[in-house]
Amino acid sequence: MEKLPAQMTVIGISRPGGPEVLLPETRSVPVPGPDEILIKVKAAGVNRPDVAQRSGHYPPPPGASDLPGLEVAGEVVARGSNASKHRLGDKVMSLVAGGGYAQYCIAQDAQAMAVPSSLSIEEAGAIPETLMTVWHNVFERGALKPAETLLIHGGSSGIGTMAIQLAKAFGSKVIVTVGSKAKADACLKFGADRAINYRAEDFVAEVKAATDGAGVNVILDMVGGEYIERNYEAAAIDGRIVQIAFLGSPKATVNFTKLMIKRLTHTGSTLRPRSNADKARMVAAIEAKVMPLLREGRVKPVMDSTFPLEKAAEAHRRMETSEHIGKIVLSL
Repeated sequence: MEKLPAQMTVIGISRPGGPEVLLPETRSVPVPGPDEILIKVKAAGVNRPDVAQRSGHYPPPPGASDLPGLEVAGEVVARGSNASKHRLGDKVMSLVAGGGYAQYCIAQDAQAMAVPSSLSIEEAGAIPETLMTVWHNVFERGALKPAETLLIHGGSSGIGTMAIQLAKAFGSKVIVTVGSKAKADACLKFGADRAINYRAEDFVAEVKAATDGAGVNVILDMVGGEYIERNYEAAAIDGRIVQIAFLGSPKATVNFTKLMIKRLTHTGSTLRPRSNADKARMVAAIEAKVMPLLREGRVKPVMDSTFPLEKAAEAHRRMETSEHIGKIVLSL
């Protein structure tokens, strides 16, 4: 192994604000704790929570790095005393609690996964946060079953494109909502059975038409606001609505009668504050159930664009246009 440098380049948040506040800094290379590994980062995924953190709305949990970046891929270059899952030199991809926008990043040994040979390192950097979000919310909380129908709002996002592929791979039907014909065409190409342009069509009416009036079994929602009540309309009897974000408002006026009449479940989660034990358990489930699909090339992250680390601000601008289809990644 090469000797580790003492210093590294990172992209810090100089103050809360627009993309221009993301500026390079020099920091000490971190030292892994007993259960941790140090990854020499080759790729770091860009996610909506990074944008929220940069804007001053999503502080890192206690003890986490103040740098943005929740998923990385690269090479293991140092290990803590208890870290035995991965060896020095292994190519891994991992969820991290922060610190991904850097040349080196600490990860929990148990949360890192081996990079399958079917993926490029940039693709590997686009997977952990998105995959864990989809796995936990659609399959664990939402309990999506084969032959059931999943409705995904924001179908062309990194999370949406991953959810389409996983739901189809497990034998479910998929309907998505998107904001343009180009995004609708892309989602159909990735396997969605129906793509609804919410600017031109009423998704509740279209969902009812596509399901012979029955509605959908699971809804993955990152919009909130007025969608909350409409999701109750679009859901089937015993439907599950899983909230993962609020691109609209986190507040809504809702008639909850439908919740009782249809026996609906409305749940939600965020990944970042979950315990390391929780995250390690999710990783173990993904390694058993999803990694074979990744290795076979049946599921692959949809890549929108790649930016060098020092152009993180441009990557954030791209995300904030909402024109991207799939994942935006920083490459080192």
